[in-house]
Amino acid sequence: MTPLLVLTNCPDPACAETIAAALVELRLAACVNVLAPCRPVYRWQGKTEAATEVPMLIKTTTERYAAVEAEIRARHPHELPEIVALPIDRGLPAYLQWLADETRPN
Repeated sequence: MTPLLVLTNCPDPACAETIAAALVELRLAACVNVLAPCRPVYRWQGKTEAATEVPMLIKTTTERYAAVEAEIRARHPHELPEIVALPIDRGLPAYLQWLADETRPN
């Protein structure tokens, strides 16, 4: 089991809460932090854009990543949602064990 931190952003709190609840309920994530809105500035289709987004920190494992990505894509309204996964190299062993236990399929 390799723990992962997956980052994504939603256009509003309702979208973020829906995705967070689904990921935890389906045991694809042990925990999802829905953060305060932020204001990204980015280039999209040749234009500089700005928006309000709600960042999410998703704690999962490499074994569950494909399903996490699929679930986000299925529920996210954007054509190209940001989905970035970072390996967790270190952490409190008991926490990482909890993460593994909570993301095991039933």
